[in-house]
Amino acid sequence: MEYLVTMTTHVPQGTADREVDDVRAREAARSRELAAQGNLRRLWRPPLQSGEWRTLGLFAAEDVDDLAGVLASMPLHVWRTDEVTPLSRHPGDPDAEAGNGWPEFLTTFTTVVPAGPPSQAVEEAEAREAIRTRELARQGHLARLWTLPGQDRTLGLWRASDAADLQKVLASLPLYGWLTIDVTPLTEHPSDPAIGG
Repeated sequence: MEYLVTMTTHVPQGTADREVDDVRAREAARSRELAAQGNLRRLWRPPLQSGEWRTLGLFAAEDVDDLAGVLASMPLHVWRTDEVTPLSRHPGDPDAEAGNGWPEFLTTFTTVVPAGPPSQAVEEAEAREAIRTRELARQGHLARLWTLPGQDRTLGLWRASDAADLQKVLASLPLYGWLTIDVTPLTEHPSDPAIGG
């Protein structure tokens, strides 16, 4: 099973820079080990405030208890709080791991179909959505899709030349008018397994 983990690190005041550097170096080494074992799939940096340490990680584990052990094995865990979101495979997931060099974005879609459309119209829109997402995956824009806990919520990993390009891509989705979309721009993390960190 896959999990999205928001990891927020709070280094205690007065901690020596050498100790921080040592823990960060051990964290990078442990991240490489977890990637080699298949537990760590990706790491990203979301937008940060000054002085903030936050990382988004895509992890794989047998279950939440196994994941807890994986997270506890990471050296920064002593200073970190983790927010875990279980992910289920979305039926339209293209599972496109290879990048194309474009910036990446996480999106959270919540689908809200207004009262009124007949079920056939909804089914037709969903069928067109499936076709369009496959096209966007072939074009390199859509990398992954997961179903989030809760009703009609989807997490997506997208690639686009910039935020405006992503907006055009998302607006091309047949369900766009029924979607509430939250976008998180991502930057590379030095320990991301996808870049060989």
